[in-house]
Amino acid sequence: MKFPAVSLLALSIALATQPAAAAKSIAPLFDPQRLSNDVKTLASDEFEGRGPATAGETKTVDYVVEQMKQAGLQPGGDMTDGKRAWTQAVPLARAEIKGTPQVSVKVGGKSQALTQGEQIAVRAAQDGSTTIDFSNAPIVFAGYGVKAPERNWDDFKGMDVKGKIVVVLINDPDFESGQGDFGGKAMTYYGRWTYKYEEAARQGALGLLIVHETAPASYGWATVKNSNTNTMFDVVRDAPSSVHPKMEGWIQRDFAVELFKSAGLDFDALKKQAQTREFKPVELKGARLTAKYDVDRQIITSHNIVGRIDGSKRPDETVIYSAHWDHLGVGQPDAKGDRIYNGAVDNATGTAALIELGRAYAKAPKPQRSVVFLAVTAEEKGLLGSEYYASKPLYPLATTVADINMDALDPHGLARNFTTSGSAKQELLDQLVDTAQKQWNLAYVTDPKPEAGHFFRSDHFPFAKRGVPAISFGSGNDLVDGGLEAGKKMEDEYVADRYHQPADQWEADWTFTGMARDLQLLYKVGRDLADSNRWPNWDASSEFRGARDQSADQRK
Repeated sequence: MKFPAVSLLALSIALATQPAAAAKSIAPLFDPQRLSNDVKTLASDEFEGRGPATAGETKTVDYVVEQMKQAGLQPGGDMTDGKRAWTQAVPLARAEIKGTPQVSVKVGGKSQALTQGEQIAVRAAQDGSTTIDFSNAPIVFAGYGVKAPERNWDDFKGMDVKGKIVVVLINDPDFESGQGDFGGKAMTYYGRWTYKYEEAARQGALGLLIVHETAPASYGWATVKNSNTNTMFDVVRDAPSSVHPKMEGWIQRDFAVELFKSAGLDFDALKKQAQTREFKPVELKGARLTAKYDVDRQIITSHNIVGRIDGSKRPDETVIYSAHWDHLGVGQPDAKGDRIYNGAVDNATGTAALIELGRAYAKAPKPQRSVVFLAVTAEEKGLLGSEYYASKPLYPLATTVADINMDALDPHGLARNFTTSGSAKQELLDQLVDTAQKQWNLAYVTDPKPEAGHFFRSDHFPFAKRGVPAISFGSGNDLVDGGLEAGKKMEDEYVADRYHQPADQWEADWTFTGMARDLQLLYKVGRDLADSNRWPNWDASSEFRGARDQSADQRK
């Protein structure tokens, strides 16, 4: 396929218009047309949305492995009979609701059936249950569902929630005000939906329902529906009920307001109270929830894809580039009847970037340290592929120099800036910022939406929480063609109309010139690390510094 709007000559001209770009950079040029072709293929209907443990996975793994072979990489996955495979097996617990869940709420003797995907989005049980069947469970509002002793915060206040359905708010208690003990606008892990389910399980709740609101969630109801009503995955756990209540789900805000009103409560007033330390959980008097549905639960095996370049001098020291290859597969139809969630931006772009970075390294002289190109599975199910790798690394984390992650890169034109998911203080970020400014005159913009908790939502996080210096790169929004106004408009339209929806498809007018330039930056940062003996670390005040320092004696 000829991509008419893009050529290497055009990219070279565009780069040359930026101060010091061509003169100072030692990074190779990346071919926008090749990036476009990779994204178009991976996001085609033939790949069925790249769902883990589907025919789409098989096609994706085959394609990426073949591209890595052609690029000149070596296999870097599981060891079998003394040889590395191209993949790392990732055992996952797969859960899917059979048919349509029957859920209803009764208040004051009046019963209302709830429609899956409308008022409620019920997730397939991940506590090990194969049948969910309970009647008239009491409903309790527990604020933000947070129990944080170090902040002297407890939304449960000793209430016994066993056998009850707990309703909580998304994000942190200080999201609305921007001030408080939870980072202001910047989300802490307490604000993530994953934490809220975990805490509900620790409290012994029968179920947890999160009230969806677009601003604090950072995405609309369509994203919640599409992400939570399809097949669920989790890493295989010895005691899954310790981190998952029996029922997990989300409810629409408007429905929550009416439910509270029917129980004689003011939702907005209680929400305001929940932003204070003095809040106490409130039972919705007379409100009861009934649910019945079966769950098909199986243990399946998905795969991380692993390519590698062996280091010439210190092969046991590793720089990792990562991106997730999966998306949502086939799910609920949109208004046009489209059921394939193609995931072009999210994350065929990152997967294509991984392949092309591998190609660039393979064509260059060998780096002194080894470089691994890791395409992980099940990011959309909760960072499961990267979590599995980080918990069972193919190459020791103590001697892993850094992880540079790529998720949902911008396939449009050049930008004057870039960002990262979160802005945790670390030397790796300092190096990225310094290189971008000196080589390409690119400005760094701290995470523009720290309230969205992006730091906890990308595949660098399982590395970071174990101490490995890690960043997730984000494309810029100050576009050379159109400035900040055009960039913000594009971002807003993507989140509203494409993110986790069938409309996230390859577009013929995407130029990929910005992405090609971004890969030069990421190549140079990784290459500088791979040819050095430096070990970047976290800032002394970082919560990840301690974990890194524990393994300091294993690094020369």
